[in-house]
Amino acid sequence: MNNFSQDPIVLITGASTGLGLRIAQLLIKKNYRLVLTARSESLHRFAAAGIFETDRINLRPLDIMNSDQRKTLIDSLAAEKKEVSILVNNAGFAFRSVLEHVEQPELLQQMITNFWGPMELTRLILPSMRKNRFGKIINVSSVGGMMAMPTMSVYSASKFALEGASESLYYEVKPWNVNVTLIEPGFINSGSFQNVKYTTLSGASMRTPDEAYYGHYRFMGAFIEKVMRRAPSNADHVANKIARVIAQKNPPLRVPATYDAYFFDYLRRFLPRSFYHWMLYRGLPYPDCWGDADRLAMRCETEREKFQIST
Repeated sequence: MNNFSQDPIVLITGASTGLGLRIAQLLIKKNYRLVLTARSESLHRFAAAGIFETDRINLRPLDIMNSDQRKTLIDSLAAEKKEVSILVNNAGFAFRSVLEHVEQPELLQQMITNFWGPMELTRLILPSMRKNRFGKIINVSSVGGMMAMPTMSVYSASKFALEGASESLYYEVKPWNVNVTLIEPGFINSGSFQNVKYTTLSGASMRTPDEAYYGHYRFMGAFIEKVMRRAPSNADHVANKIARVIAQKNPPLRVPATYDAYFFDYLRRFLPRSFYHWMLYRGLPYPDCWGDADRLAMRCETEREKFQIST
C-alpha cells in the first residue's frame, strides 16, 4: 500500500467546535495527519482548545458555503503535496422553522451548508482519491436524514439530500476503492439545541403568542431540549464511531451513531408505513394543542402550564 493509505491525511470541516472538535481531539491522540478547517472568525477556537499547527496538524480557513474558499483550500493542499485521503464532512447547522416560515435566502443557506458545500468539497477531492485508488468520504448526516420532524423541514430536506447523493456516490466510486459512509447521530446530550437558528419569520412567530405556529415552536422547542438533556449518547460517543469508520477497511454505507438512531432506523424499516407515521405523530408533544391561540387556550391548559407557554 502507498503512503496515501498508510499515513492518511484526514480533512475535517467545522472542526473548531462541537462534534468536529471532538473528532479532531480524538484523531490527534491517534496520531493521524490532520487538516482542520473552520471559518476564519472561528480559527482562534483551536488555540483555546489546545490545538496548534505542527508538522502533522494543519489549521485552515474554510467557510463551506464559499466556493472560492473550497477551491483555494484543495488547490493549496495539492501545491504542498498534501493529498486528502479521508474527508469528514462535518460542518453544518439547523434552522428551526415550519416550511411556511422559510424564505429563499434561508433555504439556500441551509441547503448549501448541509448538502451542496459538502458535495462540492467531495467533488474537488475525488480525483486524487481515484488516482491513488483509495479514499474515504464520511458525511455526518442525522436522524433528520432518515425521518422528518415538524419545525425542522428544510434541515431534514438538506440531510435527506445528503443521504441520497451519498448513496449514489457509494456505488459510483467503489471501482477505485473509495468508500462512502453516512454517520447518523440522533439526539446528543449537549447544549447544541441552543445553537439552532430561527428564520426571520419563525423567530417572529416564536415571540408572538397569537401567531398560528406559536404552539409548534414552543412545544417542540421544549420537547427537544428535554430529550437532548436526557439523551444517553454524547459527542464523544459519535466521535468514536467516526474514528472506527476511519480505521475500518470496508465501512458500511450507513452507521447509526446513537441509541435512538438505531431505534428509529428499526422502526422505519420494519413497521408498516401508515402505522409508523401515526405512532410518530402521537409521540410528538401534545400535537392536539398545536394551532391558533384560541385552540391552545381552550383545550390545553395543563400542557400549556407544563411547557410554560403563554396565550
